[in-house]
Amino acid sequence: MVSFGSATRAMLAGVVVTMLAVACGSSATTSDGTDVGKGALTGAGSTFDNPLFSKAFYDYTAQHSDVTVNYQSVGSGAGIQQFIKNTVDFGATDVPMGTTDIQSAGGSDKLTQIPVTLGVVAIAYNLRGVSTLNLDAATLSGIFLGHITKWNDPAITALNSGATMPSTKITVAHRSDGSGTSYIFTDYLSKVSDEWKSSVGVGKSVKWPVGVGGSGNQAVAQAITSTAGAIGYVELSYAVQTNMPTAKLKNADGQSVAPSATGATAAAAQNTSLSPTNFSIVNEPGASTYPIAGFSWVVLRTSYDDKDKGKAIVYLMRWLVTDGQTEGTSLQYAPLPPSVQQLALANLKLIKAGGSTVLS
Repeated sequence: MVSFGSATRAMLAGVVVTMLAVACGSSATTSDGTDVGKGALTGAGSTFDNPLFSKAFYDYTAQHSDVTVNYQSVGSGAGIQQFIKNTVDFGATDVPMGTTDIQSAGGSDKLTQIPVTLGVVAIAYNLRGVSTLNLDAATLSGIFLGHITKWNDPAITALNSGATMPSTKITVAHRSDGSGTSYIFTDYLSKVSDEWKSSVGVGKSVKWPVGVGGSGNQAVAQAITSTAGAIGYVELSYAVQTNMPTAKLKNADGQSVAPSATGATAAAAQNTSLSPTNFSIVNEPGASTYPIAGFSWVVLRTSYDDKDKGKAIVYLMRWLVTDGQTEGTSLQYAPLPPSVQQLALANLKLIKAGGSTVLS
């Protein structure tokens, strides 16, 4: 039997979600007889991915009773460090590992990185009486730089004609841990604000000019919901499942768009040569493009000594990037574009288990 709390409780409490295989699951083979391996798999990292992983891994292990998955939603930075230290079988991150981390993990021939999902970073807020909020790049960067401190600031009221904006103080909520979600968000701010680019920059961890920090998407979501006048950034699924209102953002084409899976797909279409070194899709053109979107990645070893476990990892991830993409639909994740699925499958073919290539 699988035992864990609801997705909302897991996100808000920041608990580790452990998926155990159900007793009535099938054997470690597919309907065509393919041996998909077996074993207890461990992973750690991105909280951006956690709603998807919680659902997807549960459903996969329900079909393959010889495979269990324990995923720790600890943030991209911590997940990469656990992967480097060889304490988990896979890491999950919203920004691919860079040169320094790759070398710390043994070099580029020792690992591969595969895109597993596509989502958006929503700007969530807590403002009584304001059900619709419009922001643009200059206003959003001004808030996070600490230049705009009241909700009735002229820059905000000008974008929200017809709405009565209160004089409530703005409280910024941001991540305090090493976060791929923060990387996507600061990548966007650096693209639209020269001041942000020069004074703060892009990173999983940055020196925030203002605000209160929380570890994980779930902690930021809780900070927003519990603080009147708060604003922060979270993966869209967290906003939807906790019923937080989200702002519409003016995109590169000047269109105000709400965060959505469709908006993420439109952004992803602009990057036709995705790779672990060319992955940014923020502030892309297109009338329907949501401006703060990004892919999330899983980091895997290219060789697993345990043949059964290695097979289990590869077949789990192959399912996740193909048929398993439907798992994210109800959670506001966008399916990987076909070309990105092919990149993921090509990288999975690099992996050996017990000395033999798993996928031909």
